Amino acid sequence: MEYRNLGASGLRVPVLSFGAGTFGGSGPLFGAWGNTDAEEARRLVDICLEAGVNLFDTADVYSAGASEEVLGQAIRGQRDAVLISTKTALPMGEGPQAWGTSRARLIRATDDALRRLGTDYIDLLQLHAFDASTPVEEVLSTLDGLVAAGKIRYVAVSNFAGWELMKSLAAAERSGYPRYVAHQVYYSLAGRDYEWELMPLGADQGVGALVWSPLAWGRLTGKIRRGEPLPAASRLHETAQYGPPVDDERLFNIVEVLDSIAAETGKTVPQIAINWLLGRPTVSSVIMGARNEDQLRQNLAAADWSLSKDQIERLDAVSAVTAPYPYFPYRRQQGFALLNPPIV
Repeated sequence: MEYRNLGASGLRVPVLSFGAGTFGGSGPLFGAWGNTDAEEARRLVDICLEAGVNLFDTADVYSAGASEEVLGQAIRGQRDAVLISTKTALPMGEGPQAWGTSRARLIRATDDALRRLGTDYIDLLQLHAFDASTPVEEVLSTLDGLVAAGKIRYVAVSNFAGWELMKSLAAAERSGYPRYVAHQVYYSLAGRDYEWELMPLGADQGVGALVWSPLAWGRLTGKIRRGEPLPAASRLHETAQYGPPVDDERLFNIVEVLDSIAAETGKTVPQIAINWLLGRPTVSSVIMGARNEDQLRQNLAAADWSLSKDQIERLDAVSAVTAPYPYFPYRRQQGFALLNPPIV
């Protein structure tokens, strides 16, 4: 397993990591993802560790904390062998203190996560959303205190807009607070919006990407094709409304190219889609999900090989879309290359 530094930090993470959203699944969204109990979760964790995958991602909002609880049980006795990444900010109840990233909420949410996970520190705490009602200085100073207390080791964000992330990084730099080292983002062949602003920002500021939903909310599994009905077992029947939108015609075009490359390489459609992401700039780790051992082993096989230059170019071309303003005008002119050197 290849390891990469998480952004500009010294934390080294595997290029594939495991998303525990299926652990303890309940409710209309997470229940449709899966309902992995502690025994099965322990088996999946063991398989990951055998393959060199030691980063496990969860969130307090996943099944109202049940995902963190099951993950904590699954890693019992192996805490030093794993990296735990969790998230907070989204509503965990109805009250005014049950959401956001105020000082009171962050301290309580961190303590609650530590209790559910059964550990005394979190390797990577991510803010699950930007809280515009709390000054960034309050957020950062609270995170600084949690780092100093040994409760968290690195800080990151998820689903921030470019200005929200840059404002936070500037405030951290100005006040000497910990900088966000990663940004957990949606990125896939069927959803390349990350490239327009967040990728250049990450490259410039040393913020690594942790990719969620690399298979476009289950659409790049190889089971969804033009002219065929949605498989009866697809979770899209229950969860499509919660995920990122995807244009069907563009999706089918992408899948057809994935099919042709699968025939050339002997790899599966999901493995090719994940492998394409591993070669993209700023990507530190791709978070894969799995409801069972077979799915996990299939996803683990997405690493340790490379697509050819021609195959990458074909995937780039079929999945490309015109960026919105203000990103598109100068991409069509030679001057863009002078103003925006390639991200490497």
